[in-house]
Formats: sequence, structure tokens, C-alpha cells
Amino acid sequence: MAEYRHELKYYLSYPDYMLLQKRLAATVPRDIHAGESGKYFIRSLYFDDVYDSAFTEKLSGEDLRDKVRLRYYNLVPDKIKLERKKKTSGYILKESITLSKSECDLLLSGDCSFLLKRSEPFAHVMYTEFVTRVLRPKVIVDYTREPFIFPYENVRITFDTQIRTGYHSIDIFNPDIPTYPVIERDMPVLEVKFNKALPRGIHAMLQEASPTRSQISKYCLCRQFEL
Repeated sequence: MAEYRHELKYYLSYPDYMLLQKRLAATVPRDIHAGESGKYFIRSLYFDDVYDSAFTEKLSGEDLRDKVRLRYYNLVPDKIKLERKKKTSGYILKESITLSKSECDLLLSGDCSFLLKRSEPFAHVMYTEFVTRVLRPKVIVDYTREPFIFPYENVRITFDTQIRTGYHSIDIFNPDIPTYPVIERDMPVLEVKFNKALPRGIHAMLQEASPTRSQISKYCLCRQFEL
């Protein structure tokens, strides 16, 4: 069962990124799903309602908010996730189910009825979300992720770079859509997720790197160019 976790986000200068990345690589295991390069590519398609609630609630600093998205990796649509990420008071809860390409095509056409045929309770929850909130696809978010995993407290540390927006395109399975950078000088974004307490060694490395903590939202960074 999914549980709420801490989530911290930071902007890093490139020298600080290089310093922290080098220290983590020497002491913390990489995510085995990242392969030989230690990185993978993420493409997400975010949904929102007619009021752009996910966007406006983030900008206004609402304490309780959520985001719905489709996500897959390395532009290979063999494992596509439908996710809902809920956030409250600095804690996050992420729930997901895996969809087939044909199910995604139905969802993107406005037909979410297939979710009622799924056995997972979360699929039924998402059916209600799509129907009652009239969720529609809004923007594509692309980036490259470099992940590290520390088993104690289930710590997950990621560096995200080359964050780009699809800009008025929702063609999530088209690898050739034009995309545009959304962060000046491509500053790396550091995300740190953990269960209850951040281990001292990890905390010390973060302090030495002197990152700038921020309430970063890749969704909002990309939507701001369209509104």
C-alpha cells in the first residue's frame, strides 16, 4: 500500500551538481533501471481540469493538491504508467497503474470507461477523477533523470536535466515533436524523497553542495509558456 513520503526539491548550480554527483556515485548505489549510462529519459503528459486547478493551486501555494499524468521511459511505450501524485504539507503520495498503449489511446480520445473493467481499486478511483473533473491532456514534459537509491529510509535521490516542454503538443507517443527548454542555463534539479528521516550522511552531502531549495513543479514550468 502506498504511503506518504517526504519530498525535497532544489536548484543546483552546475559546479554543485558535479560535486554532489561525484560524491553520491562513490557511496550510494545507482538505480539499476538506469542501465549502463546511469540515466534514463522520462516523458510525461499531464492532465488538468477546465479550471487548470493543478496549475493554479500550485501557483497559489494550496496545501492539498494533486496531479495526474501518463508517463513512460526512453520513448519506448511498453510500460506506461497512469499516475496520481498527491501532495500535502511537504509530503507526497504517488499511486499508479500500468496501461497498455491501446488503453492510453482510449484515454487520450476521451474514453476512460476501460478503467471500470480493471480490477485495481485505483483504476476505479481514476475513472471517477476523469469523469467528475473532466480531466484533459494539457502539456508534455520531457527530461533526463539520473537516479540514486539508498536503502535505509528508502531514500531516492535524482538529478533532472534537460527539462523541456512539448509546447502545445499532446502527442505523447511521437518521438519527433519539437520541444523547448524551460529552465535558463539548464540548471539541474535535485529531488530527494525518503520515508521518515534523512540519513545523516546524505544530509551532510546535501549541506556541502549548498543547493537552493525551491517549490519546483515541472508541470508549472512547462505550462507557463502556454497560458
